Amino acid sequence: MLAAAPAACLTCIMMHHARLAGNLLSRLADIAVPPQCLMCDALTAEPGACCPQCWRKLHFIARPYCAVSGRPFEYDAGEGAVSPEVMAEPPCYRRARAAVIYDSASKGLVTRLKYGDRLDLAPWMAQWMVRAGRELLEPDVVIVPVPLHAMRRLGRRYNQSAELARHVAKSCGLDYRPQLLVRTRKTRQQVGLSASQRARNVAGAFRVPAEARAGVAGRNLLLIDDVYTSGATANAACRALIRAGAARVDVLTFARVEPTATEALYTA
Repeated sequence: MLAAAPAACLTCIMMHHARLAGNLLSRLADIAVPPQCLMCDALTAEPGACCPQCWRKLHFIARPYCAVSGRPFEYDAGEGAVSPEVMAEPPCYRRARAAVIYDSASKGLVTRLKYGDRLDLAPWMAQWMVRAGRELLEPDVVIVPVPLHAMRRLGRRYNQSAELARHVAKSCGLDYRPQLLVRTRKTRQQVGLSASQRARNVAGAFRVPAEARAGVAGRNLLLIDDVYTSGATANAACRALIRAGAARVDVLTFARVEPTATEALYTA
C-alpha cells in the first residue's frame, strides 16, 4: 500500500500548481492585452516599462543635489551641501527627495494618474520613487500621504498621493497610515499661484486628529505626494505632524518642479 503524502508535500504541490496557473494566466493576459508604454501606450516588452522614445524624455534626479531639499545642483558642491534657498529658509522637513524632474514628459504621467483614473500607473511610479528615496525608507518609518479635503476627495473619488503612498509602503514592507493627517480646509487649487500665495493658501490646512496623535508622537514619518512644487504643501503638512510630536518627517514625491521651470510651476 502506498503511504499517504505528508501534508507539507501536498501544500508544496498545490502552491507549485497555483504558481504555474498564475504564470499561465499572466501570459494569456499579455497576449490578450499586450504591455504598453506607461507614457504613450506604444507596445513594450514587459509591463510597467516605457518605450525607448519616452524613456529618453524623462529626467531622473541623481546626485549631486541639495542634501536637504533634493534640488539638483549643476555641479558637485561636495558632500552635505545645501542650496541657498534652504540656508535662507530651512524647511520643516528633514530631507526631501523626488524621482524625476516635472516637465512635459513626467507631467503626462502625473496628470493621467491624478485626473485620468489611471490607477494602474501608481505601482510603477511608486517603484521609481522607492529607488529615489531609498535613504529615507528606513525600517521604522511610517508612510503618510498628503491628504485631500473630504469634498475634493468625493469629487475626484481617490487621492493620487495616497495611491502612491500605499504602493511605496507595500513595496518596502512599511506601515501605511493615511489616517494620521487630515486636511481641514478646502484650499484653492495651487495651479497658477505664486510661491508666496501657495504658502498662504495651505497655511493651517492640515491637522493630526486627536485619536491619531499617539500614532504620530515620537515616530519617524515619510510624507508622500505626487509633485513637489514650491514646498508649501510639504511644509504645511510637516508642520502639523511635528506639532503633534513626530520625531522627524521626510518627504518623497514622484516629481519635482525646478524653480526655473516657470511653465511647469504654473501648471503643476
